[in-house]
Amino acid sequence: MTTFLDMILGRQRVLVKANERVLALYRGEVLGIFGPGKHALPNRRGMLELERHDVNRPAFTSAYEKPLFDTLPEVATRELTVIRTASRDVAVVERDGELFSVLAPNQKLVVWNAAGPWTETRVDLKDRLDIDPELMRRLTRARRTELTTAFIVNDGQVGLLFVDGTHLHTLEPGAHAFWNVGKTIQVRVVDLKRQSLDVTGQELLTRDKVTIRVNISAEYRVADPLKAVSEVKDFADALYRALQFAFRQTLGTLTLDQILERKVTVNAEAAEKVRADMAAIGIEVSAIELKDVILPGEMRDLLNQVVAAEKQAEANIIRRREETNATRSLLNTAKVMAENPVMLRLKELEALEAIAGKVERLTIHNGTAGLMNDIVQLRDK
Repeated sequence: MTTFLDMILGRQRVLVKANERVLALYRGEVLGIFGPGKHALPNRRGMLELERHDVNRPAFTSAYEKPLFDTLPEVATRELTVIRTASRDVAVVERDGELFSVLAPNQKLVVWNAAGPWTETRVDLKDRLDIDPELMRRLTRARRTELTTAFIVNDGQVGLLFVDGTHLHTLEPGAHAFWNVGKTIQVRVVDLKRQSLDVTGQELLTRDKVTIRVNISAEYRVADPLKAVSEVKDFADALYRALQFAFRQTLGTLTLDQILERKVTVNAEAAEKVRADMAAIGIEVSAIELKDVILPGEMRDLLNQVVAAEKQAEANIIRRREETNATRSLLNTAKVMAENPVMLRLKELEALEAIAGKVERLTIHNGTAGLMNDIVQLRDK
């Protein structure tokens, strides 16, 4: 009966569930938004159109959004919330305390009020680009980081923040995040700890035309981070080239013998030039050492022969000096024995003892006195 009556009156019964909202149009015009329940809507000649929306999907998307707000603003405001950002705004939208969406500048989001409550937090990008650490953690957990850029600065480092190529300020150690909407965000992390740099196998020509290779080591630290990254493209490479040039220029004026003899002096002369050049770009250089001087194979063999000849000559001089001293000692001993017969007799006994120690059996005729007399007679003959 009800269905027959609705047909006569040109109506249609529409059932709306608790989780639904129905946007109805009749004869092409917006009729309204209908909530849960059973509604009798006009439908003469089948001109009723229904658009069902599940409020569990909070975002409202419809081709009839503008006609709805234009013709029935009170109904639209009662059922929907519109969040719109300006050209320099970012909006953080929360649903019942949980982060729902992040709107970039010039964006709009329409949500069902029944899916809320809704709150929004506006950020004016003209005033600040940095993001509160707690908000950044929430954005990360919600996987809404597409409009952000994060950086980590470790202990012993500083971060130089550049916005659109211009240095803004210096970042201390920690986690930092920024809105990257409409701007280019860059952070140059500079290590302030003391570091070492090695220049190995550097070839150069000495004044006496000998090609040698040297190994150089330097310790440095960044004293002025902004100057170090803005004055040169790569300050470590600049230090490397400064060491190369300074030592090539200094060692090229010396002979090989001078380089080998004046190693410490060469370091001092070259280091002064390097330190002055690096101080101009914010780098403080401390220790500089000429670690190794490597000779070509042929030159190394010749040098080894020279050293061997010098040592042999020194050994010969020492040997001759010792022989002279030994001869002089023998001469003095002979003089003492010639002047003192008792001393001569003692030496004879020492000789006899040495002989007796080298034979297994010794036969003495005429006693010890006879043996000593025979030895004396042999000496006299």
